[in-house]
Amino acid sequence: MSDPFTGVYPVYENQFKVGAPGTTASNLDAIADMEGFSVSFDNGVEEWTPMNSEGWTRRLMTAKSVTISVKGKRNVGDDGNDYIAGLAFKNGREAEADFAWTFPDGTVVTFANAVINVTAIGAADSTNVAPLEFDVMSNGKPTVTPAV
Repeated sequence: MSDPFTGVYPVYENQFKVGAPGTTASNLDAIADMEGFSVSFDNGVEEWTPMNSEGWTRRLMTAKSVTISVKGKRNVGDDGNDYIAGLAFKNGREAEADFAWTFPDGTVVTFANAVINVTAIGAADSTNVAPLEFDVMSNGKPTVTPAV
């Protein structure tokens, strides 16, 4: 039998959890009925062209941020889903949460005080299941815990 942590894997093996800022990782709640996600990295790269490089540009990555865009269905009564939905009308520090992304190999990326930007909640065609869509935006450096 092959090792389950090698090779390709289905996307659903990624898992997300959320909770109030300061919540211990073991007490974060899973978010029910999420269907898909995308990840984008915004990297700040400084460029310069010194005289001794004969016209070739030098570069150094000097900044990073991560945005995870999640789409799914609104599930009233699920703790994680309710928590995200409850941030829809919040501003400032009230729109922050602790967020954990667990990869299929067991690596966990934890975002303390991530900004949760709810982008869609409940609105769709009358015969659709109500959506819940949001962006998780890093707010400082995340903690990456490699799989054991």
